[in-house]
Amino acid sequence: SYQTAYMKAHYPVEFLAASMTLDMANTEKLNDFRQDAGRLGIEIVAPSVQTSFRQFETGENRIYYSLAAIKGVGEGAVEHIVQVRGDKPFTSLEDFCLRIDPKQINRRVLESLINAGAFDCFGRDRAELIGGLDRIIGYAQMAQNNRTIGQSDMFGSGAGNGPEKLVLPAFQPWLASEKLLREYQVLGFYLTAHPLDTYRPILEKLRVQNFADFSAAVKQGATAGRLAGTVTGKQERKTRTGNKMGIVTFSDASGQYEAVLFSEGLGQFRDLLEVGKSLVITVQAEERPEGIGLRIQTAQSLEEKSVQMQK
Repeated sequence: SYQTAYMKAHYPVEFLAASMTLDMANTEKLNDFRQDAGRLGIEIVAPSVQTSFRQFETGENRIYYSLAAIKGVGEGAVEHIVQVRGDKPFTSLEDFCLRIDPKQINRRVLESLINAGAFDCFGRDRAELIGGLDRIIGYAQMAQNNRTIGQSDMFGSGAGNGPEKLVLPAFQPWLASEKLLREYQVLGFYLTAHPLDTYRPILEKLRVQNFADFSAAVKQGATAGRLAGTVTGKQERKTRTGNKMGIVTFSDASGQYEAVLFSEGLGQFRDLLEVGKSLVITVQAEERPEGIGLRIQTAQSLEEKSVQMQK
């Protein structure tokens, strides 16, 4: 314990990077470490095929997010990317396609990397990249075929103008909420931003607490409060009496928490409790041995609440 405390106090960047590498499969712990980094003023650099490695690497008061910690991206794919990148960063999306082996970087890997923001360095919209996956894969496969037959001068790269431009189909940009939801699905938490950030002025006016602060208040005797959260999961089960109940997982800036609601509330608020939607809820709370228990009393869409308060 003393050694751990010493390392955290004197080498916080290295300590957190090592801890994140050790627990890279545990997204809940990764989120805790990310929050520790934020409190210490340490930047967590979003995953990128240009700067990330298999492990969480350190820089000047910063930690580079691991590619291997992205869901759907295996260690073999990461090692291949790092190997072909070497000491020469990719100059473009086309250059990336020219260097990789599409048998090792398949569709699922590419989709996960895009949704995590690992291709943002190329200046292409994530929706554009997802919509153009077939063309990206085809470009990489053609490059691989040319290498196989010994034709290295691909797409006019020997003409002095670089490789032929990869033209992707027309696309419809995602809403910010969809972009963040896709990021959440491959990282396990919101990294580059949180959907609640948009509503910060409204949440302050409503005196909404984050879950961490509310948990502390419950331990001091509080039994009710107002919280906000973005829905990240929902389950419906039957109680012993045969009635339905819902278990909803929310995310806010301080982490994740669960709240329940029973048959009547579930029927009233079911349409609001969809993954990706941001809500303001009032809850009844009690401290239990396993943690803070929350029961939803009311729920309202934050988007709807925002419109009401602007009138």
